[in-house]
Amino acid sequence: MAIFEIQSYIGTIFEIQSYIGTIEKNVSLYEEKNFDKRIEVIDFIGFQVIDQMEELLRKTAQPDKLISLKYRAEKVKAELEEIDINLFQRLQANIRMERYTGKKFKSLINEYVDFNLDYNEHQEETGYDNLDIFINGLSPFQTMPEQTKDLEPEMVYYQKTPARIVFELVEKSHFKKEDVFFDLGAGLGQVAILVNLLAGITAKGVEFEPAFCDYARDCAAELNLSNVTFINVDARKADYSDGTIFFMFTPFKGEILQEVLAMLRKESLLRKIKIITYGPCTAQVALQSWLDCATPADDNVYKLAVFSSF
Repeated sequence: MAIFEIQSYIGTIFEIQSYIGTIEKNVSLYEEKNFDKRIEVIDFIGFQVIDQMEELLRKTAQPDKLISLKYRAEKVKAELEEIDINLFQRLQANIRMERYTGKKFKSLINEYVDFNLDYNEHQEETGYDNLDIFINGLSPFQTMPEQTKDLEPEMVYYQKTPARIVFELVEKSHFKKEDVFFDLGAGLGQVAILVNLLAGITAKGVEFEPAFCDYARDCAAELNLSNVTFINVDARKADYSDGTIFFMFTPFKGEILQEVLAMLRKESLLRKIKIITYGPCTAQVALQSWLDCATPADDNVYKLAVFSSF
């Protein structure tokens, strides 16, 4: 190594040692409630510190000290991850015992994650944050199943709805206990499950992909959510006869969307319904003459839009 490379190497090692030492002594990170701070440290160690050390290991002929330091970093990361594993196991057990519903569930989230729904107003694309990481941790299953069916050209590939959008949806929907919520294109079931936990109402998910639907059903069953169901059916063939509020994160477009909207219009002749949209499908829904938009017109499609039938 050239002299300046050696100096840079030594300086980097010192910085990493100092950082790991600071984390090891930071008692607050090991307190269960400090989820936000812990996640930031876990990510930084995993994607910055360890990656940087692996790069240095490829360049040095004397790796002993670096290997020891890398072990310390991995140990700290594993210890912090173990705290969250135990946390989520306990919370899942409490959900199964129906200890967290409605306001209690929202209060639980606020204990661990600092999030502000006003932030949604400034989002111009789908984005995820620590709230998503926390909600993902509440899922009994962490491995996403592989898709088994080919989508039609107008069907959109699955993308998870940001958790903060679901929280906002519940805030804006003003659910009544008799409401029945439908998520069209339910994917892995997070929206329907969250709506049920936050609002306590019956929630149903309509999902075209069998593997996704099975995953969602298993999650609801594992969490003992008896009022959450998932139907493996094409949205154009689903039974919406008991639905009052329908959500779409652009699961399809074009003629498929128009056909589903025509089905929902028939339902609106029997009772008043709401349609809540997120993403590019909002523009097409906004053109429906039988719907009134309760939210201000906006070119930003990554904002919730709430429509009510006349």
